[in-house]
Amino acid sequence: MTVPVAKQKSKISTRTMTMTALLAAIAYLLAFIDFQVPLSPSFAKMDFSDFPAMIAAFAFGPVSGVLVELVKNMLQLLSTSTGGVGELANFLIGASFAVTAGFIYQMKKSKKQAWIACLAASFVMGWMAAVMNYFVLLPMFEMFMPLEQVIAAFGSILPFIHTKLDVVLYNAFPFNLLKGLLISIVTMLVYKKLRPVLKGLH
Repeated sequence: MTVPVAKQKSKISTRTMTMTALLAAIAYLLAFIDFQVPLSPSFAKMDFSDFPAMIAAFAFGPVSGVLVELVKNMLQLLSTSTGGVGELANFLIGASFAVTAGFIYQMKKSKKQAWIACLAASFVMGWMAAVMNYFVLLPMFEMFMPLEQVIAAFGSILPFIHTKLDVVLYNAFPFNLLKGLLISIVTMLVYKKLRPVLKGLH
């Protein structure tokens, strides 16, 4: 006896939504586990909350990855201290990472393609972070301290940083690139083991 196509699609869709919601909840929790970025001031934090979005993008496609980022940042709005500005920037950075990885991997699901997807996504994440830091996040810090003081905080650790552009080029871009690469490595190590659980395969 075969399962009707419509019923099978409905089952797949329900599982996709359920797993996407679960991954979004995990992403939200991971956002609370942050640590200081090397060679950066104490207020520059990094977390691995984009990891579940990467898993979702690989397992279910780029839209699922974006939904994980969207839900995570909507939940963070409940305790925001930036009026939603930080969450918007975080969403765009994380979504660019998940969309790129998911889109490239879905074209050809192979280990080589997965690595290509990871590398491309990490570079896209780095550049999106650079744009968001220059136009959104660094100006946002001015609500708490003068921009010159923010730049000076980075300059005290990396003496060649003197301008807002320097902060972006020598800090925001490389460390978000590094973050993307670290998340990619973890994804490549665990995705194959998680895939049967996510997909409901036996």
